[in-house]
Formats: sequence, structure tokens, C-alpha cells
Amino acid sequence: MFQAQSPALSALGAIWAGVLMVAPASAQNANADVAAFYKGKQVTIIVGSSAGGGYDTYARMMSRHMGKHIPGNPTIIVQNMPGAGSNVAANYIYNVAPKDGSVIGAFQSGVVLEPLLGKTPIKHDPSKSIYLGSANDDIYICLARADSPVAKFSDVFTKELVMAASQSSSTSDYPAVINAVLGTKFKVVTGYPGSREISLAVERGEAQGACGLAWPSISVTQPGWFTTGNVKVIVQTHEKGHPDLNKQGVPLAHTFAKSDDERAMLDLFFSQSRFGRPYVVAPETPRDRVSALRQAFDSTIKDPELRAEATRARLDVDAVSGEELQTLVAKVYASPPDIIARTKKALHGE
Repeated sequence: MFQAQSPALSALGAIWAGVLMVAPASAQNANADVAAFYKGKQVTIIVGSSAGGGYDTYARMMSRHMGKHIPGNPTIIVQNMPGAGSNVAANYIYNVAPKDGSVIGAFQSGVVLEPLLGKTPIKHDPSKSIYLGSANDDIYICLARADSPVAKFSDVFTKELVMAASQSSSTSDYPAVINAVLGTKFKVVTGYPGSREISLAVERGEAQGACGLAWPSISVTQPGWFTTGNVKVIVQTHEKGHPDLNKQGVPLAHTFAKSDDERAMLDLFFSQSRFGRPYVVAPETPRDRVSALRQAFDSTIKDPELRAEATRARLDVDAVSGEELQTLVAKVYASPPDIIARTKKALHGE
């Protein structure tokens, strides 16, 4: 039997109806404001490394597709500002560049941890920057030749493994930290200019392996190593690992930690790989434009045309969202001071 609503319920229903009408209208107004700002404008992506490298390649690919996903469809250009591991560009974005969402920074992942673990004097605060997302989640690994004395990662605790590396890079930093924290016996030989020369050293037998290489890259550039079994991945230096390597049973380095502190130190150091290729705007950027840029970033990563281009160029686009990065940054900067100090000591040997 039909019963009339009470005046109170009717009033409540009217209020909720008003809320539901106002919310979409507010979102539409915000979107219109963002579109009005970006229409006819030029957005600049500042790459914190030189032209032609991996960070530059990703940024230019993003620039070709992202404009159509930003309200107002601005033109996007790329400029390079290398120096101090992207900290020159990070200083510029934080202190000098316009704070209106028209300038985006594309940095090396180490920028995020520089105030905590690095030695470079900087004038920016990565914990306050706004993250739009990362173009990929780099999963770094250590590998060894099949004819080396190491068949599995646990062997490195008792047997020396000669690792080719570049000075002051992931290939020297990762084995150094693992040695200091876990007590492994990687013998790091620096002097190789980059990953190409490191790969050649492993190929020729000058070195028995290497650490701090990104699996999405090395699996593409050196596929024959792993299909023939001449080279094997012995450990992953990542919180979760790569699905393909997980299926193969390749262990995660932090599972060998003997204490909570050791695990915390490794998690702190390895967190930089999750930042991969971060895209950042200044803290003062209006929040409606931040929201629009984050949505545009996510849509660009999923864009079929970008995906096709990435496949042709053999680029990994296993992206991390801006919200995820922001949460991870907050977690990293909340690390206990003693863990930060011990991790920095492990990295620099001081």
C-alpha cells in the first residue's frame, strides 16, 4: 500500500538530488576552465637528460600523443636540460618555471631519492612535487653467465662474481648496496661507459655478470642470452618483481634480508625503480589542472596509437599512476632517519 513520505524525508531527498546535480555541474565547470586555459597554449616537457637517450625517447613519444588527451588540446614540445642526474631540471621546475601546469618535468628516477641518499646539493623538494605518473616501472635485475661459479643468487654469499659496471650508476650502486646490506660477494669492476659496453663485457667473458640493469630493456636488447641459457637472471631488485621472472622462480633480493632493518634498507633503495620515468609539475600547480594532467597521462599511456608506437620502438610502458607515485614518495620520506642514514652509508661506503 502506498505511503506518503514524511516532510523530513522529502526534504532530505531534495537535498541529495541537489547534490547529485551540483557535482556533475562542478566537474563540467572545472573541465571547461581547464580547457579554456590550455586552448591555444604550448606545454613544454623539460627532459632532465640529453637528447637521444631513453628518458628523452619516452618524453618525445608522450609529447606526440598527450596533447589530444588534455582539455583544450595544447601543443606539446620537448626541451632538454641535462645535468646532475636531472637535478638541474628539477631545480628549474621547482623554482623558476611557470607554476600553472604549462611546464612538465621528465626526470631520472634518482632525483626522487637525492635528498635522502645522494650527495648533490639541490634546491628542490621531491616530497612536495606533484607527480603525474611514470611511463614505466623499471624492474632491475642481476644476471650471471651460465659458465660463472654462480648458479643461483644464494651462491653469491660464498662465491665471488665479477660484475661489469659504470661509475656512479645503477650498475655500480645496486651491487654495492646488496653487498653492504646482505653480505654478498659481488666484485664490481667499473670503467665501462654504459649498458652497451657492459653487455659486451659480459658477452666476451670479460665479466661474469652485471647488476642494476632494467629487465624490460635488457630482455629486448639481448634476447638471445636468455633463450639460449648462456646468461641467467639470478635476482630481482624490486618490491614485486616482473611477472615473467616471477613465473620462472627468480627470487626478490629483499627476501634474503635477515632482519626488518635490512628489509627496510633494501626497500628504500629499490623504491627508485618504481619511479621509473617520472613526470612532475610544481607544487603550486592548480589542482584542477593537476587532475586533468593526471587523467591525460593515464589516457595517453592507454592510447592505442602510443601503444603501437611503443611496440615498434620496443619500449616498455608498464606505467605507474600519479596517485601511486605520490603515495610512494610520502612513504619513502617517512622512513626512519636511522634507516635512511644506514642506506646512504651502504650506498657510498662511508
